[in-house]
Amino acid sequence: MLTLTDKAQQALQGLIEKSSKPLTGLRIAADMAGCAGVKYRMALVAGPEPEDHVVECGRISLYVVPKNAEILIGTTIDFAETDKGAGFTFDNPNTAGMCACGKSFAA
Repeated sequence: MLTLTDKAQQALQGLIEKSSKPLTGLRIAADMAGCAGVKYRMALVAGPEPEDHVVECGRISLYVVPKNAEILIGTTIDFAETDKGAGFTFDNPNTAGMCACGKSFAA
């Protein structure tokens, strides 16, 4: 369903280890929104909600909001560092293109 690259796994594991709260994984959702087509929401959490789909990616657990599972199928999450900053990127095969601001359009 979802894939985390090694860099994304390392970045998330580092955030989990540095947290003062007990965290077990990353909850992820996707919404259809504006010119971007898909807006991703992520939060490190203590555990999944009862209805979440749980996907194990190495040492990281992903908790997928059920209503968003279909749009996230096949998505690869990476962590990129550039001269402009660092952050997570999404390669989602369910999107049709990119706008000038780098956001994806839904198919």
